[in-house]
Amino acid sequence: MQTACLCLFVILLHAVHVKEGAPPSPWLKLFFDLDPLVAIGTWLAAHSLPSFPWLALITLVATVLLGRVFCGWVCPLGTVHNAASWLRKYVREGEAPAEPKGGSQTTARQESRPPQEPRASRGLLHNDHWTRWQRGKYYLLAALLLMAVFGAHWIGVFDPMSLLFRATATAIYPGAQYAVEDAATDVYQSDPHLGPLHLKSVTEPVYRFTRDSVFGRKGQAFDGGTLIVLLFAGVVLLNFYKSRFWCRYVCPLGGLLGLCSARPVMRLVNTPGCTGCGLCARQCPAAANPDKPGDWRPTECFGCWSCVAACNRGVIDFKFRSPLPAPSAAKLDLSKRALLSAGVGGLTGLVAFRLSPQSQGRSFNHALIRPPGARDERAFLQRCLQCGVCMKACPTNGLQPTLFEAGLEGIWTPMLVPRIGYCEYNCNLCGQVCPTQAIQPLTLEEKRSVKLGLATLDTTRCLPYAYNRECMICEEHCPTPKKAIYFMTQELKTRDGKTITLKQPHVDPDLCTGCGICENVCVFKDQAAIRVTSANETRHSGNRPVLPGLPGSDSAPAESPTESANSPYAQTQNNPYGSQ
Repeated sequence: MQTACLCLFVILLHAVHVKEGAPPSPWLKLFFDLDPLVAIGTWLAAHSLPSFPWLALITLVATVLLGRVFCGWVCPLGTVHNAASWLRKYVREGEAPAEPKGGSQTTARQESRPPQEPRASRGLLHNDHWTRWQRGKYYLLAALLLMAVFGAHWIGVFDPMSLLFRATATAIYPGAQYAVEDAATDVYQSDPHLGPLHLKSVTEPVYRFTRDSVFGRKGQAFDGGTLIVLLFAGVVLLNFYKSRFWCRYVCPLGGLLGLCSARPVMRLVNTPGCTGCGLCARQCPAAANPDKPGDWRPTECFGCWSCVAACNRGVIDFKFRSPLPAPSAAKLDLSKRALLSAGVGGLTGLVAFRLSPQSQGRSFNHALIRPPGARDERAFLQRCLQCGVCMKACPTNGLQPTLFEAGLEGIWTPMLVPRIGYCEYNCNLCGQVCPTQAIQPLTLEEKRSVKLGLATLDTTRCLPYAYNRECMICEEHCPTPKKAIYFMTQELKTRDGKTITLKQPHVDPDLCTGCGICENVCVFKDQAAIRVTSANETRHSGNRPVLPGLPGSDSAPAESPTESANSPYAQTQNNPYGSQ
């Protein structure tokens, strides 16, 4: 079941690559819709949801009845942790057990003892029993939810669905594609062969298959992908210290599901005949104390049945029981002082997020160009999960994860980087795939009228201005029906006194949408001679230095989505399950 869910996750990740003109699959958001922490955090921060969270509610009901089965059977990140824990066990079980002192001879007292288990089972692989440090995920959950109440939606940084999708979309998937393509290219160019046998006759079919059927588009690359994958690798490698370390000590979704599974209907039942061998405890990845009938912890148990499979006497099993009596004497017993400290920590983090002038709306970062349909900055951050789905869907690779361009609160949220890729004129995928509508779904007609920013010419670098050379590439690629970049003819004198006529480009601010294609195709590849900034963006009325429709202007400005009564930009937030 776990493997199937991870495979489904990978399939849906691949399905984000939508063919031009085809609508995205409604199943793309499945795992985010199943995640109740995403729904609760978004509702607390933004006071609205795109729709009623039926699937998240089903997850909560299943948890109340069956315990944390979502963690043990469904969560794709949990499957990755299980695989790492299995690898840890496989590596360490290969170590030979230490030979007892005295060589092969044993005393009568030693013969009376049960046979020694391998050193890996006795110590290194022992998952131990529950410790108070496993309360950490509950305190982190409390801090994140309190921050969400005050509008800081940092749940996406720690949520397992966002964490896995972000790492896979921005680092693992592009890295795999680069490795395959680069290796195939090296083999093709070097053409190693042994007699009539050529290695490229094997690698080329593999390369073509992965190019056309697996990756399906030109390779993507993301700024900050190295940091993201290093953090993800650290999370996975922690399993070599303790199996499912993240799930035990950190995962806030696990904390939420643990709170809901205090009195499950499906419970671990011990029958007479237990010898106290501890095999079940050694195999338990959650340290839920399955070997202690009166101290079993349902709030930690994943319902994975590993303990049942490990018992060679068949004396423990999961059975359905009434939820009224407590399943054991063990209690969650969260420390009030620690909860208070977690709340103070969350509020301190919130205040730290809001200290900068940019976070308070007093200044605007010229490089922070949000995708078309993005809400105003505060509302956008109240919904964005930092999941990377929109970045994965962007056909030009223009959407990149921020680092500090949006402040620490906005880390790993999407922004358009025109030097890497532009906003395709006939594409609105980012809003269609966003799981929380931080980027609103716009029709193509609405999207084409959204202003992301404004192109600005640098006359100290532009060829017709600075070097008396003809260049029309920015005007040729401008996608608006009436070109936002136009030419004015100027007569200039050259160094030797000759008079030449040059067409010099200008930008019409009423028509420019800030798509960034002009900057992307500029002949200057180090720093473009025409650059797009966030000025004049539709979503912020305070960041519009150029007013539309000035006297004498012959260009009628396109209707702004902000000013259109039927546009998502003008819709209110009164409905808790979506905009009216």
